[in-house]
Amino acid sequence: MRINNNMSAVITNNKLLGTEGSLSDVMEKLSSGFNINHASDNPSGIAIAGKMQAQIDGLDQASTNGSDGISVLQTAEGALNEVTDMIQRMRELSIQAANGTNSDEEREAIQKEIESLLSEIDRVSQTTEFNKINLLDGSLDCRTYANNVTRIATSNGVPAGIYQLRVDKAAERAVSSTSLTGEYEFDEVFDNTYTEVKTTTHVKTGTFSGGFNFKEFIDTTRWVTTEEDYSDPEKIVTKTTEGDGLGISGSLSINGYPVTFTQGSSGETVYGMLRQACEKGGAVITDFDDPEGIKISSYKYGADAELKIEFSSVEFARALGFYNDGGDEVLDKDEAGTVLPRIADAGEDAVIVLYQNNKDDAGNDVESLFGAQATYKTDGRRVIVSDTKGFEMSFLLDDGFQKDALDPAGNPYDGLVTFNVTDIGSMALQVGANEGQSMKVRIASVSTEFMYIDDVDVTRAEGPEDAMDALEEALSYVTSVRSQLGAYENRLEHTTKSLDATEENMTSAISRIEDADMATTMVEYTKLNVLEQAGVSALAQANELPQLALQLLQ
Repeated sequence: MRINNNMSAVITNNKLLGTEGSLSDVMEKLSSGFNINHASDNPSGIAIAGKMQAQIDGLDQASTNGSDGISVLQTAEGALNEVTDMIQRMRELSIQAANGTNSDEEREAIQKEIESLLSEIDRVSQTTEFNKINLLDGSLDCRTYANNVTRIATSNGVPAGIYQLRVDKAAERAVSSTSLTGEYEFDEVFDNTYTEVKTTTHVKTGTFSGGFNFKEFIDTTRWVTTEEDYSDPEKIVTKTTEGDGLGISGSLSINGYPVTFTQGSSGETVYGMLRQACEKGGAVITDFDDPEGIKISSYKYGADAELKIEFSSVEFARALGFYNDGGDEVLDKDEAGTVLPRIADAGEDAVIVLYQNNKDDAGNDVESLFGAQATYKTDGRRVIVSDTKGFEMSFLLDDGFQKDALDPAGNPYDGLVTFNVTDIGSMALQVGANEGQSMKVRIASVSTEFMYIDDVDVTRAEGPEDAMDALEEALSYVTSVRSQLGAYENRLEHTTKSLDATEENMTSAISRIEDADMATTMVEYTKLNVLEQAGVSALAQANELPQLALQLLQ
């Protein structure tokens, strides 16, 4: 027996200390709920759990991001619902204006409401926001840069890159102009013979210098009208009147809108009446002092832009300066060559050449991604290029831009239009826990300009019919934008559900790694508690062993 070193006590104490350490660890797990409280508990496990926790936190935020994205789309879609209602209302007003029972004043009243609705659509487009981000003005659409075109719109099927085309012929309006230029003198006698009264009008213009001035042309006209009444064969009554201004009375219609002129009207009056007839007839008139003579053009461009001017007589057309002397033809002729009291003309659509598969039309190498199956259609200056897989690009060509036309400096244009389509501008929603896991959302502009309804006017001739066509197309445009928003919204709903499910599964996985199993840990705690109690008892017994040595000394 040894008394200096009580090995039994030492051994028992060491075991007891180990039990206390294990019991401390178990109690920490029970109190924290974690199976891993220190890196030493499970070095590989804590590394895995740390990465998984970062993913779980990211997935939770990504799900919130997706919900915010849904809110953005719902905000935009709610505004577009009102835009749809406004377009529907304008179309209803256009149908109302097309009815022949409406006077010009009633159509003007209808036009005021249409203009108010157009302004409201533009206001909605400019002011619909989410968190100070404008949604409907086109700022969330992909940017496309190009020369000599406006109103560029590209579908989701247009890849980013460079696209080129050449404008060989610009769109043109239907046009007619007076044939009077420079110094001109007009002298003609018009006879209108009736049963009992013969009327003779002698019309002669004065001579004016400088550039042509329509008002001066009318004001310098001198006319003399003689009426000879033969109703009483024994007494012929002769009456003569004379004056300055429009040579003879007459009427004309511009695209169906009629206006009547009185003999002797001043140049100011005649020009004002022509201008008003053009406005109502869907035409545009140049300034009265245009040195090339006044020009009347259709308001629209393209083959569908017709201009039809009908005069009450050839003589009246000549009195207004519209002539056909075998030179610059203004008035129409029939098959026999007889001059008719009318002008009929149509505009022309633009003609372009697409550079496809990185080749121009001559086979030279260029940078252009238009595909081999790409085609285009034109409506005046408006061009729509389409191809497979949802490719569509639309734009509006600048007026007069074409190959060999002269720029302001007098240099010829090459007619080339280069589009740089980018991925810049769309809203990127972060819908994943890692870099690059984003979803791009594009929202096209819904301004009246991009929907081509900014010039709707039911007061013009054929205006209600044109308005119905334009508003029908605008309605289709808005419906397409809303459909795209709905597709985005449905996608985001599925995305958020997927994120939530992934987060749930990853939380379950990390729980298996770092969470303590309370039942197993409690069993361990009970075992260690018993061992500790046993160790304390054994240590007490071991400490009493040296006392036995005293019995040997008695």
